[in-house]
Amino acid sequence: MTNLPGVTLSFGSLISAYKRLQSGLVQQVRALASKMSQATPGSFILLQFEMAQVTQIGESISNLISQVNSVISNAIRNQKVQ
Repeated sequence: MTNLPGVTLSFGSLISAYKRLQSGLVQQVRALASKMSQATPGSFILLQFEMAQVTQIGESISNLISQVNSVISNAIRNQKVQ
């Protein structure tokens, strides 16, 4: 966890925020699907854009976790050498 003046970041808070974002997107998809006859091309495009953003955020979180795992693995590997 990082503690800077006015900033607190942890994996738990990051994952929670991402989960809320995903849930909101699911609600939007359901709302659009429930009124297909009233849906406009613009609403579909906006929803696709939001889905792409959520996907990019998920990939960024995945990359961050992968980097942390690499750092931990390297630290363990370096400990064994000494």
